Amino acid sequence: MFNTLKPQAPDKILALMGQFKADPRPTKIDLGVGVYKDATGLTPVMRAIKAAEKQLWETETTKTYTALAGEPAYHAAMAEMVLGADYPKDRLSALATVGGTGACRQGFELARMANPGCTIWVSDPTWPNHLSILSFMKQDYKLYRYFDNASRSVSFDAMIEDLGAVKPGDVVLLHGCCHNPTGANLTLEQWGVVADLLEAKGAIPMIDLAYQGFGDGLDEDAAGTRLIASRLPEVMIAASCSKNFGIYRERTGILMVLTDAATRDVTQGTLAYLNRQNYSFAPDHGARLVTMVLTDPALRAEWMAELEEVRLGMLGLREALAAELRQLSNSDRFDFVAKHRGMFSRLGATPEQVETMRVDNAIYMVGDSRLNIAGLNSETVPILAKAIIASGA
Repeated sequence: MFNTLKPQAPDKILALMGQFKADPRPTKIDLGVGVYKDATGLTPVMRAIKAAEKQLWETETTKTYTALAGEPAYHAAMAEMVLGADYPKDRLSALATVGGTGACRQGFELARMANPGCTIWVSDPTWPNHLSILSFMKQDYKLYRYFDNASRSVSFDAMIEDLGAVKPGDVVLLHGCCHNPTGANLTLEQWGVVADLLEAKGAIPMIDLAYQGFGDGLDEDAAGTRLIASRLPEVMIAASCSKNFGIYRERTGILMVLTDAATRDVTQGTLAYLNRQNYSFAPDHGARLVTMVLTDPALRAEWMAELEEVRLGMLGLREALAAELRQLSNSDRFDFVAKHRGMFSRLGATPEQVETMRVDNAIYMVGDSRLNIAGLNSETVPILAKAIIASGA
């Protein structure tokens, strides 16, 4: 039977990781993998998480199963972080998931159960796994224009034009902040225009919020999501704890769904059903640590301080790279790097220019010229800037 299987196309980012590891050059720079790294190249365990783990080790008495949809305390803590303290509890259904990827997958499954004929609208470009999952599910999707490669900014008029074709019951996938792979975000005013359009069309927003706290601040990064949640009767939010809590391998995510109060219980039961059909119970360790951090004032203060250190560090690297490129190019054409937010920016370089930087300078980034700002430090910023200019990007 298994001799009928066909080789699968390798994941481009994972393939890039393999190339990087095999490169013997000591000066090599990894800007491809979407993982936060500090100046030493380490992805550290955050101080508040370490403290919570110690507390949990000392007090945990069982490893038995938790609730099928995850612990209500986790749901409440995450809903407050994402939607604010006054979130509509009577409209909220929630599901603990296997990372933000699991939240996206379960959100797509929920949409298909509710409306088998729906189309999922996805930004062009987007995180490649969005399209990979949808293709694997054989779920209909369409792309809407999002990024202007010339200005390296949001192509908002084109986005709105494309979304004009959305039909009632379709799902529009939006990046809550720190757009991956471009780093170019909607303004709050633009979020309002999107809300108007979706409301008029009867479409359902699904917001992928993977980087809250990495852009302009914890509340600032949730502003667009909160605006949508306040305006639309039905909303899905897939949130990840991998980046802002630094617990990548714990696979901690959540799918939140806002409906009218009368539909809430049915929606909550359907979410639990989806978990049961997939992996039954989502991992609890990371979710429990997140709950502890968010609900303990001392741990929360420590976490927020470190998250701000991470955010400001990435902003500093952006500004340093933009300044270096401005000096070397004698122009402002790379100033977009300082304006983008989150871990990523798309340079606008061609695949050939990206390959030149890899061959000549041992600089590894994704072929579409997405670079991970967090992979830089004060010593490698000038090296990258020189390589970008030398490549002709």
